[in-house]
Amino acid sequence: MLKTSSIALICLLAAGSAASAQGRPDSTTMPCSRAAALVRSQGAVILGTGRMTYDRYVADRTFCEPTQQLKNAFVPAADTAACFVGYTCIDPYIDSPGWR
Repeated sequence: MLKTSSIALICLLAAGSAASAQGRPDSTTMPCSRAAALVRSQGAVILGTGRMTYDRYVADRTFCEPTQQLKNAFVPAADTAACFVGYTCIDPYIDSPGWR
């Protein structure tokens, strides 16, 4: 009985670590249509846009804070340099050019 429980625990831990090792989706490895569909289907997703870059992309304003606004988001994809995937949430007072 103890051996069976130990094997079950090892399998459970291995499955959890494999899932956590999968990193975030990367727009540069998928066609533009797939990257845009991912944002639409998830509503909000952290999407890698290069080796060391990523951001949070949303399908619509319901995925932003009440005081935030939408900004069009274009990312590099496997088949285009500027793929419209949806939006990013911005704070209009902090993220505007003349604020500082």
